[in-house]
Order: sequence, then structure tokens, then C-alpha cells
Amino acid sequence: MGPSGPDKTGLYDLLIIGGGINGAGIARDAAGRGLKALLIEQDDLAGHTSSASTKLIHGGLRYLETYEFRLVRESLLERERLLAAAPHLVRPLRFVLPHDPLIRPAWLVRLGLFLYDHLARRQRLPACEQLDLAKDARGVPLKLLSPAGFAYSDCAVDDSRLVIANAVDADARGAVIRTRTRLEQAERSEGLWTCMVLDRAAGQMSAVRARALVNAGGPWVSEILNSRLGRPTDKHVRLVKGSHIVVPRLYDGEHAYMLQNPDRRIVFAIPYEQDFTLLGTTDLLFEGAPDHPVISDDEVEYLLETLGRWFKRPAERADIVWTYSGVRPLFDDGSQNVSATTRDYAFDLDAPDGAAPLLSIFGGKLTTYRRLAEHALDDLKRFFPQMSGAWTGNAPLPGGDMPGGDIEAYIADFAARHAFLPRETVERLVHAYGTRAEEVIGDATLLDDLGRDFGAGLSEAEVSFLAQNEWAKSADDILWRRSKLGLRIAGEAEIGMAIEEMRHPARAEAASRT
Repeated sequence: MGPSGPDKTGLYDLLIIGGGINGAGIARDAAGRGLKALLIEQDDLAGHTSSASTKLIHGGLRYLETYEFRLVRESLLERERLLAAAPHLVRPLRFVLPHDPLIRPAWLVRLGLFLYDHLARRQRLPACEQLDLAKDARGVPLKLLSPAGFAYSDCAVDDSRLVIANAVDADARGAVIRTRTRLEQAERSEGLWTCMVLDRAAGQMSAVRARALVNAGGPWVSEILNSRLGRPTDKHVRLVKGSHIVVPRLYDGEHAYMLQNPDRRIVFAIPYEQDFTLLGTTDLLFEGAPDHPVISDDEVEYLLETLGRWFKRPAERADIVWTYSGVRPLFDDGSQNVSATTRDYAFDLDAPDGAAPLLSIFGGKLTTYRRLAEHALDDLKRFFPQMSGAWTGNAPLPGGDMPGGDIEAYIADFAARHAFLPRETVERLVHAYGTRAEEVIGDATLLDDLGRDFGAGLSEAEVSFLAQNEWAKSADDILWRRSKLGLRIAGEAEIGMAIEEMRHPARAEAASRT
């Protein structure tokens, strides 16, 4: 990993709490502006909310109904930027919206789509269009409530790998990334923050000093303020659980469906990992610890009922191959309707005269993380006059620097240069790592050069790369966040042992003898 560390006195400029998309984005931006940054995450990067999204980079078509035009415009602008910055992780996705005349009149849908096309400049995605689903092949799988339909474009994303890419770039630019590390408490003293942090793997406590603190704790943002910092605020998050199910592929084609429900909520059906369909999300107020949310029977029923309402061949409970749930920390704007709660973000800057600043982040969405990070650093600029200006707007993320952003051309070129790799492995590697796929396979010229095969093209060389370069410390980190190979591989114990061997060879050898 890149050269990183505090200054000569052991002092950081920024201590960032939280290794989700916002924390990783802020660490990257700060490091690129010349600040000494330390990011700590109590579990794995993207270990919670940021790996439990609907896997979309989107403007938020339904946010137009709540008049959040600024948020939609900002999201549409960021959608274009992310398409350019990470063509391996962000891909165009066409959505089909079958019309239900009892929920929204067609003129209202057309107006919304017109605004969606024109609120921000569109460079890479086609315009919206009206469809006759009685004649269009995309209407074949559906129970049509009306022949009318619409199509529009947004993007799909590998959410957890987007977090990892930001962390990798932050590290390369000098930031320090420490996972399995938890802030226990912090207090101000002599214009600095002194923070006690716990290395959860080693069980060791240490002190860290920083000029400023950024609380990007997501669902834990309020708990961090109240319990660990003793700095209550009048801003709050509303915790909302969103759950998803994954089933074997329901239909042909690479398009997604946006399905309307009588409660005016929507559910997406999205092609996922070649052989599956992803369905979600739900919106339920959540109480309790957000560590391990689990989908409820009612949520499963809601998603399956939505499918049954729209699809001729719906899925059943027995078809479900995976479920996941996440707790979204929405900024509490006082809305009575959970689904209408804003997806925008808000900051709370606590900076008494002469005291070290504390910036807390409430809300936000995956699509706007880069702008949120830029905004956060701009707000902190007065405390760091040496900080350089904004830079991430046109900068590719690691792996995204392929010529012309043409991922298909890069896949073809990569496959030609590494003909020993199966085509499906080539495509997976390039979509996961972009141009960094070269680093994964190194100088291998035969499959045997990559070491053990754990299944589905996951090699010992790739596991080693993830352990050494992407902070992977468990099989779960690899199978469900660095990849989604958990859908295809059941070898958690073997992969876990391989990671242990790489990180602690002597310990693993001793364990194998007992």
C-alpha cells in the first residue's frame, strides 16, 4: 500500500470515523488535498449500509414527487461523473416502467421523465421514451395493467467495491486505513482531539491525536456523538431498514423493471451477477442496534407479492437464494412518511472558538458521496489553510483509467493478452478491478500460476491480492464485499485458512498441525 502516516509528531489532520462510502470518499478527497488522514472502521470497509444498497447510481426519479429538485439534479450530475470515473464498477442500465393508471396518471409520469432528462446535462445515457408494452418484447414477462409503459436510464453499481476503490485511492495518496478499529472515546485538549481507539483484532487500545474529527458513522452517527464524544446535537437520523431478495433470473434481457405498488412505493427488479434477479427495496422504521439487520417475513411477502402483481411467472420463497438488509441513516426532516424522508444529507459542524472542529454527517446516498465529501472538505477548509482545492470531479477511481472508458474494448484486449483465463473470469476480474486486474494476476501465464482454485474463478493469487491490497481479513470480506462469489462458492473455511496463512504463516502452520 502507498506511503502513509501521520506527521513527524504523530499527529493527523483528520480522523475519520466510519469506513462506508462517505468515510472512504472523504479520506480520498482529504488525502488528495494534502491532508494527513486516518480512517478507522469498527468492522470491514462497506461492512454495513454501503454494501446493502439496491446497487444503483441514480438520480432518484421518485424524489421528484417530493419536490427534491436540487437533490435530483445533483444526483444526475454525479451519475455522469461516476460513469466516467469508474466504468468498471458503474454501468448504464435501462429501466422499464410499466404503467398502472390507478396509481399515477400517464401525463404525470411523462412530466417526471421529461424533468429527469432535462434537470442536468446528459452525455452518456439515452433519453426517456414511451413504450407500447403490448408489442414490445420487454412487456412479455409482465401482467400488463395497461399497454402503456416507459423506459429511462440510470446506472447499476457494485456498491461495496466502490467503497474499496475510494479507500485504495485514499491509501495511495497517503491516508491510513485501519479496519476492525473502533473509536472508544475522544476529547478536546489544547486545540486538538485526543482519541482512544481499540484494535478489535489485537484487543489493544491506543491514543491518536488529530486536528479535526469527522463523524461519518452512518447509522451510528448519533450514538458516536452522544456516547463516545459527549456532544449531543439537535440533528438526528431516522434509521430505516431496506431489505432485498435475490432469486434465479426471472426474465431475459439486460434491462431492469421499476414496479409500482398501490401504496405508491416502488420495487426494482434488476439483472444481477449474470444468473440472478435482485428485488428491492423495502422501507421500514428501524429500532435497535444496526449491526446485523435481518429481513422479516413481512418484507419477504411484500417483495414476492409485488412480483406476483406484475410478473406472469413470479418467484416463491423456495426460489430465494440470498437475502440482505441494511439500515439507512436518513436525515430526519420530520416527514411522517418513511418513503418520503429525504435522501439528502446535512452537516453539523461543532467548532467553538479555539477548539478542534468536529464535523458530523447525517444522511446522504451512494450516488452523491463524492459531492458530499467535496462539500465536507470545503467546510473544513478554514481550519486547514494549506489545503488544496477540489480535485475529484474529473479524476478516475483506481482501475477506471481504461482508454476512452471503453470497458468492452478493455475486456477484449485483456482476454487476448491472457488467453489462458476463461472468458467469465476475465469479465469478472475486469469488472471488479478495471485496469488493476493486471496486478491481480501478476506475471501468470498459466492457470496453475495463480495457485489454488477456490471455485468460480477465485484463485489463491486473487485472495492474496485482496488480503495484501484491499484489507480483506476474512472469507466473508472476500465472498460478499470484495466480490459476490458467495452466491457461487461455499468454501468459507478454506478461504479463511488461506487468508490466515498469508497474514500469519507461522500461526497457520501451527494450527494445521493440531
